[in-house]
Amino acid sequence: MPDVRLASPRGRWILLTTVLGSGMALLDSTVVNVALPRIGRDLDADLAALQWTVNAYMVTLAGLILLGGALGDRFGRRRIFVTGVLWFAAASLLCGLAPNAELLVAARALQGVGGALLTPGSLALIQASFHPDDRGRAVGLWSGFGGIGAAVGPFVGGWLVDGPGWRWVFLLNVAPALLCAVIAVRHVPESADPRAHGRFDVLGAGLGALALALLTYALIEARGGPAAVVLTGVAGLAAAVAFVLVERSRSAPMMPLDVFASRRFTAVNLVTLCVYAAFGGFFFLAALQLQVVVGYSALAAGTALLPTTALMLLLSARSGELADRIGPRVPLTVGPLLCAAGMLLMLRVGPGASYAADVLPALLVLGLGMVTLVAPLTATVLASVDTARAGLASGINNAAARAAGLVAVAALPLLAGMGPEAYRMPAAFDAAFGRAMTWCAAVLAAGAVLAFTTVGRPAPDRCHPECRTHGSVAVPPLERGDGH
Repeated sequence: MPDVRLASPRGRWILLTTVLGSGMALLDSTVVNVALPRIGRDLDADLAALQWTVNAYMVTLAGLILLGGALGDRFGRRRIFVTGVLWFAAASLLCGLAPNAELLVAARALQGVGGALLTPGSLALIQASFHPDDRGRAVGLWSGFGGIGAAVGPFVGGWLVDGPGWRWVFLLNVAPALLCAVIAVRHVPESADPRAHGRFDVLGAGLGALALALLTYALIEARGGPAAVVLTGVAGLAAAVAFVLVERSRSAPMMPLDVFASRRFTAVNLVTLCVYAAFGGFFFLAALQLQVVVGYSALAAGTALLPTTALMLLLSARSGELADRIGPRVPLTVGPLLCAAGMLLMLRVGPGASYAADVLPALLVLGLGMVTLVAPLTATVLASVDTARAGLASGINNAAARAAGLVAVAALPLLAGMGPEAYRMPAAFDAAFGRAMTWCAAVLAAGAVLAFTTVGRPAPDRCHPECRTHGSVAVPPLERGDGH
């Protein structure tokens, strides 16, 4: 039985290294958006290259995160975590040194591989190391510190972009990663799951990532010519079908399809797709809108976005407690509608917009909507499956949110009619941003309708989330069930 106490020196070291590791990956998902205009200008990149700068990371992370958790269970959670941290550091260094957009995109894809190895491992190390009496508090601290990191991420990113330059958004990862790896090797006990056996579903993971990559390519490059887009789109759909067939036939699949036999689990993941597609598209475009159209500096744009994550950090636990009392249907219906209202309020954010009168009200309404829905969403996912499968359910939900975000970043500029040079033309970008926010609001409204018609009160004896405090706007919190 794990016996490390939180108050012991070793317990503090374990908490520190897991917070550092997960914090790097969480920060990277929030700070890059603020740096995009400067990256585009310095590397002479068009809008498609900026989309790939975000999505190359998300493709490999979303496609491989379930495999990363399985590798840790089999070969040792500390070993895979340290491998992921060092991999992430090396890829971050490549990002910071990239001389052109093509190499930056390739390095971002490598960064996502590192993130897929370290992200599930950070929480797994806590679960496997701490005494059961201290585990809940350790997870709470890990989640809270991670939320703080997510909240300050856009601010730090803006400060770096306006100061030493956008490359330091990536280079800043190297030193904490090395420190994290050293602490982990010296102070974190190794652990593995003795029940983990059989062959790894590498084929399934590869097909999943390939399907995401091809479909993303088809959406981003749709303006470049119909033939290539149709071919890659068809190939992406074929890879997705092959992924489903492989997962159905494997004895130990990465994503067991029978988990979707739960109608509630399937419905909540569809709601997740709607909600996080809108969030992914919003935070990608809002950072550009504030800089390109309103005229904010990178630091001002990053600071402007703080209210949403601050509200998440401060109120997510209370939202979860409320949902426990009244059930998830109302929060999962009202939350997306509030978010949709916030995005429609962003239509007021144009040239000469006032932060107090135009930007802040929209972000506060959006943040309140996110607070209302995120904790109940996670709780409903966990309550939809047996306790022994809670970790799997959370991983699938987390991957679905990441996949939804990357598809939105690829599709929204196309749907809104943004040309390759749109982010260099304030008037054109402003008009397209308005259309994009309308699309986001419509997707959120669809999620609200879906939640209202499909989500009921879960059984009282099901698994409940440990990560009550959460500050990430990019993905729902990752949880591991007692069965792991």
